[in-house]
Amino acid sequence: MNVRKTIWLLAVVMGTTVCASHAQKLNGAGATFPYPIYSKWFSEYSAAHPGVQINYQSIGSGGGIRQVTAGTVDFGASDGPMTDEQLGASKVKIQHIPTVLGAVVPIFNLNGISDLRIGPGVLADIYLGKITKWDDARIAKDNPGVKLPSVDIFVVHRSDGSGTTYIFTDYLSKVSKDWAGGPGKGAAPSWPKGIGAKGNEGVAGFVRQSPGAIGYVELIYALQNKIPFGYVQSAGGAWLKASIEGVSEAAASLKNMPADYRVSITNAPGKNAYPISSFTWLLIPNPAKDPSNGKVLIDFLKWMLQHENEASALYYAPLPAAVAQQVSATINTLK
Repeated sequence: MNVRKTIWLLAVVMGTTVCASHAQKLNGAGATFPYPIYSKWFSEYSAAHPGVQINYQSIGSGGGIRQVTAGTVDFGASDGPMTDEQLGASKVKIQHIPTVLGAVVPIFNLNGISDLRIGPGVLADIYLGKITKWDDARIAKDNPGVKLPSVDIFVVHRSDGSGTTYIFTDYLSKVSKDWAGGPGKGAAPSWPKGIGAKGNEGVAGFVRQSPGAIGYVELIYALQNKIPFGYVQSAGGAWLKASIEGVSEAAASLKNMPADYRVSITNAPGKNAYPISSFTWLLIPNPAKDPSNGKVLIDFLKWMLQHENEASALYYAPLPAAVAQQVSATINTLK
């Protein structure tokens, strides 16, 4: 009996060793915007699927696009859809898969001020360098009763290729002719003014430590770092603070989702649609460079759709039901 038990235990140990040695490791890289929810999901999925490990580098959308198109990772992630040129230059065919929606918020550091209205044209002109003082007449006009300090505005932007920047500049291009005709929209525009910081984390940290500063980050980074963020005026004229409801309202304005999922919902119509909202995407090579890892990735994507209800706890909006249904059908076509 003892001999049999010993043999059984050896078999269990050896089996465990074999499983561990054959653990599947998937590597991904890209956007910092959705990192909090991706980190949670990848950890939960790995815990529910022993032997599977998903490593994700939060390096910015530009880095994610470069790595997935070069074929050095199993998947990428971006908050700005890839351009036709980027897709054409890719070594592999890329399928965009929307995962959640989020909000970009203007954060600021002004002593004693926690609520501030920052109008569309004002925000663009701050980043263009046309408005340089916090007590500028245009800012004061939108904020009656607020004692604005006569200090310089310290502009902070992303230093890396960034999907958050793409969302922010896509919005500015829609509300400001000067921005559209100048820096324009993109993940790494030529900034007229300011200092760069890496990642949403870097911008949040810089603004928090710098009196007079203004920056832009995904909503959860403002909340986690306890940094005030401004009211933004919707296309319908309402002053809104970013919220899950406002992001969902912006998503609801999208009537027809294209098959490639490359869409913009910034400055969406509707009084209560938060104007700096966006989908964020996983970038999936199709077919996968590693068939075995590809199967795991497809299974993760299906699992993800069943866990969309977890998004709101981290201040993301889940995919609208119709979009989730369309995404599910697309996942079934992946190889």
